[in-house]
Amino acid sequence: MSKHTHSTLILVAVLLLAACAQEPKGDPVRGMQTHEVCLDCHGTELYASPTRKIKSLDALRKDVAKWGDYYAPALTPQDVDDITAYLNRDFYKF
Repeated sequence: MSKHTHSTLILVAVLLLAACAQEPKGDPVRGMQTHEVCLDCHGTELYASPTRKIKSLDALRKDVAKWGDYYAPALTPQDVDDITAYLNRDFYKF
């Protein structure tokens, strides 16, 4: 394999990895404020637990959306994005 081909393959791999590492779409500041309703049932200690079940950004968003259905009115898609961004920024760091 030539030096040029090797460099090209490394560049392609880096670009593909960068495309996979996506930031949450939401506003973490607004998410922190919206998250206040969640504190009626639990604190933030479950996000830092070594036994937490959330292992990816996608799983975090799905879990926020699932629990968001318990509220009346339910969380909006923007609320879910915002809370996901907040939780990821302050706790999960995916």
